[in-house]
Amino acid sequence: MHLFNLKTWVHYYVSLLRRLGPIKFSLLLAFAIIFADACLQVVIAVVYTEELDMADMFRSVILGLMITPWAVYFLSVVVDDLDNARQRLALTVDELESISKHDQAKTKLLKKEIVEHQKTQQQLREGTTLLRSFLDTSPDLIFHRDLEERFVSCNKAMEALSGKTESQLVGLKPKDIYPIAYAEEVSERHNTVIKTHQEQIHETWLQYPNDRLAYFEIRALPLFNSQHECVGLIGFGRDITERKKHQEFLEKASRDKTTFISTISHELRTPLNGIVGLSRMLLDENFNKEQLQYLKTIHMSAITLGNIFNDIVDLDKLDRRRLNLANDHIVVDDFMNDLQSLAYIQTEQKKLKLIFEQQSNLPDFLYSDGTRLRQVLWNLITNAVKFTDEGQVEIRCSALIEDGKSWLCFEVKDSGIGIPENKLDKIFAMYYQVKGERHATGTGIGLSVSNEIVKAMHGRLTVTSELGKGSTFTLCIPSDLKPLQFDSPQINVPNLSILLVEDIELNVLVARALLEKQGHQVDVAMDGQQALNKVATTDYQLILMDIQLPDMDGYEVTKRLREAHSKLPPIVALTANVFSDTKQFIEKGLDDAIGKPVSLSSFNAMIGRCFNDQSSALVIEKPIEEISLKDDDMTLFNEEMLKEFLSFLPLSVMLDNVALFEQLMPEYLTVLESHMVAKNEKGIVEKAHKIKSASASIGLLRIQELAQKMQSPDLPAWIDNIDDWYELMKNLYETDVQALKKWLIANN
Repeated sequence: MHLFNLKTWVHYYVSLLRRLGPIKFSLLLAFAIIFADACLQVVIAVVYTEELDMADMFRSVILGLMITPWAVYFLSVVVDDLDNARQRLALTVDELESISKHDQAKTKLLKKEIVEHQKTQQQLREGTTLLRSFLDTSPDLIFHRDLEERFVSCNKAMEALSGKTESQLVGLKPKDIYPIAYAEEVSERHNTVIKTHQEQIHETWLQYPNDRLAYFEIRALPLFNSQHECVGLIGFGRDITERKKHQEFLEKASRDKTTFISTISHELRTPLNGIVGLSRMLLDENFNKEQLQYLKTIHMSAITLGNIFNDIVDLDKLDRRRLNLANDHIVVDDFMNDLQSLAYIQTEQKKLKLIFEQQSNLPDFLYSDGTRLRQVLWNLITNAVKFTDEGQVEIRCSALIEDGKSWLCFEVKDSGIGIPENKLDKIFAMYYQVKGERHATGTGIGLSVSNEIVKAMHGRLTVTSELGKGSTFTLCIPSDLKPLQFDSPQINVPNLSILLVEDIELNVLVARALLEKQGHQVDVAMDGQQALNKVATTDYQLILMDIQLPDMDGYEVTKRLREAHSKLPPIVALTANVFSDTKQFIEKGLDDAIGKPVSLSSFNAMIGRCFNDQSSALVIEKPIEEISLKDDDMTLFNEEMLKEFLSFLPLSVMLDNVALFEQLMPEYLTVLESHMVAKNEKGIVEKAHKIKSASASIGLLRIQELAQKMQSPDLPAWIDNIDDWYELMKNLYETDVQALKKWLIANN
């Protein structure tokens, strides 16, 4: 213990006070004070050599007794305070220990909760990743929109359909990614779901960025939060294109069945009518009773069979025409004799006068389907007799030349009831009959089928009539089907700077190779906007303009060019759908037109017209697809064009073009098929045109003609026949391509 450490002395006194108690400590303290003071008095007296006075000693005792109570009280208070402080401190320590233990328990619990939370978070992340993976791998469309129709999230399938990533799609509205009409429908359904909290289901065709159409069943459902408040919409879209195809297949099978039933019944009824007519004539002859009974049985059986055919047609109405021709050489004189005999049999039954006239300038032979031609004429004559109660039936046969083409014409005229003028345009429709007349019997398919047969023969069937005075049906079929030959003059062609506006890569390769081989410089624009930009920055001497472009048609591009530039080079239409007279192109702003694929003869002739001013009569070389090809053994290749190409293009370039076509064709067919299933006429025409142009550029004539038919919605029964044309194209193009490769190698 350090003697000069006050804290030590304090602790010592406090400890002594607690040990002795207040009384003993007070006595001890008083004694200590008195003793100390007495000692001090003695020391002072000794030091100063003074006598020790008893009064001083007594004063020391009194001072000790006075100081001791206060000192003891002070120390007692201090001790009590210290003791209380110690007790409070002990309590605080206990509380702190208790709190520490409690905190340790909570810390352990918190650590456990943190570990569990981390596990939960990990499980949640894994679950989210798994759910996202599940959504992204789903072939179904999945999307989420908020109350304002904005996209919040989507899966990979929706990204593929829209052509945008999820981050790009977020915040957009239906009007930003769908066509206007469909976007309005989507908005209407969205609002209905939000207001009614009811599911909305619809089916629709949607288009992918590569133009492929797919048929979707879209389900839209309200999305609720934990407070059961509607916060948006979640949608699911299932691709049911295959189901739609199957449905279309079943419908097509049904149509084919009705076609078979109706066509076969009609074709069987044609000879059956002969049996009915001949048996009716024989009934007027002098036969014995047994023979007459036999004839009546034959006659009634034929009539009954005809009624059965009518019943079959009534059960399953014909909605598609499918005709096959078996062309052969027909001796015209023999055919006319047979026709006159058939007409006589018909008119004799009703005691009508028959006038049969035959011009002397008829051809000796006719290349056509004799059975089908008889069927048509028999139907016309039968109708003339059926709708004429008295008077006459006139049949006139003549030959004429029209636009350089030879025709054989048959005119069947009667003096019967006639046809109202407002019904003439419907007379060739399937099952159509003039209402309200007692003569309107039968199924109404005869004229329709006959009209289809005539169209298949590349002929025409027309009618004129006056109500109450009779009708005249005129049938004309070509009697000379030889392809027209075109001669192209030799023209001095300068080397030109040419802008080729064409969106099909294969056409670009072929046209560019041909033109550059002739010394021309060729620049290419793949769409209308590129063409506008290139013309604005470069001076060209000639612009070859495709009419069907992805962003705008060639007419619109030409119009914008003429509005923007006061001086332009000749703009020439480059298209597979050329008219026979280019004045129709000139009226729409172009200077001339040539057909695709580009041939040297047509191109040089155009150059002569545009640059040498040799001719103002602008007539285009007729495109290959307009030449009629007979039978299934049609020419596979445009050999004349291919030989011309081979004369100045290396074989490797030709084979590369064919390989590119072979590479592009599967996607072309897939996209075309999707538009066919959707019955999207515009899409079918556009995609078929692309295939036609591509096939024409490498000389695949058969594929070109099939595509030409598919892009021609004005053809009879077009929507019903495109399936057959598509299947033919799909099945034939690979073999045609292989055959073309062999032909190119053999003829190099």
